[in-house]
Amino acid sequence: MSWGSWGKNLSKKDMAELIRYCTANNITTFDHADIYGSYTTESQFGAALSHSGIERESIQLISKCGIQHLSENRNNKVKYYDYSKDYIIWSVEESLKNLRTGYLDLLLLHRPSPLMNPEEIAEAITILKKQGKIREFGVSNFTPSQMDLIGLRMDIDVNQIEFSLTNHVAMHDGTLDYIKTNGIKPMAWSPLGSVFKTDNEQTRRIHRQLGDLIDKYNATEDQLLLAWIMKHPSQIHPVVGTTNKTRLKQAMAASKINLELEDWFLILVACQGHKVP
Repeated sequence: MSWGSWGKNLSKKDMAELIRYCTANNITTFDHADIYGSYTTESQFGAALSHSGIERESIQLISKCGIQHLSENRNNKVKYYDYSKDYIIWSVEESLKNLRTGYLDLLLLHRPSPLMNPEEIAEAITILKKQGKIREFGVSNFTPSQMDLIGLRMDIDVNQIEFSLTNHVAMHDGTLDYIKTNGIKPMAWSPLGSVFKTDNEQTRRIHRQLGDLIDKYNATEDQLLLAWIMKHPSQIHPVVGTTNKTRLKQAMAASKINLELEDWFLILVACQGHKVP
C-alpha cells in the first residue's frame, strides 16, 4: 500500500530495485489490494516486477477484493462492498492483468460485508481455483462468526487482521483462538501499532520497557515489537509496510528473536499499564 500514491509514490525503477532488494533478503511475499493507490498501485507494481527481472515463481503475490472505493477511477456514489460472483471474478482478472501475472498465490476478501452470501462467494472461488487464477483463499478483518459464515462452503486459508502490541484485541475476543483451532494462517497489518505514531503515557511506558530489553536481545525497538507478535502460538505473519531497506532487513532479523516468557509479559504489562488478571 505504501509503495504507490498512498505512500512513497515510487517510480518504476525504484519499485523494481526494491523488489530485487526484498527478494535478495528473503522477503518474497508482496501484499496488495485492488484499491491501493485508488486502483493504481497494482499496475505500477506489475510494470516494476516485469522490469525487475525477478522470476514470478520465486515470489508470492497476494491481493484483496470487495471494497468499492470512492475514487476518480470508479463511478461509485458511496463506499460499499461487492461480493457477488461476477464481481469477485472480474476483480481478480483485473488484478492479474495489472500485476502482469497468470495467478495470485492468495486472494483475500478485504473486509466483511453484511450482505455476504457464502454460497455465491464459494462459487466464485471454486471457478477461480479451477481456472488456476488463485491458489489459496482467505479473508481480512473477519471475526470468528464471519469466518464461520464464509467457511460454510469453503476452506479459509488465511485471515489478515489488525494486530499489534497496542491493538491486541484479537487475543481476547476469540479471533486468534479460532484461527489456531481451525488451522488458519494469521497475518497482521499495522504490526507496530501506535508505538511510533503517538506520544502518550502508554507509548512512553512501552518505550521505557523496550529500552530495558534492547541490549539483552541486541535488537531495535521495532524488532522487539515484531518478535512480541511472532511469539504468539498462532504463528502470526506481520505485514511490514516500510519501504526503507534497512528497516526491511531488520524486520527479517526479528524472526530470529525468541522473547523469554517473562519479557513477553513485561512488554504486555507496559502496554496495558497494569498487571495481568
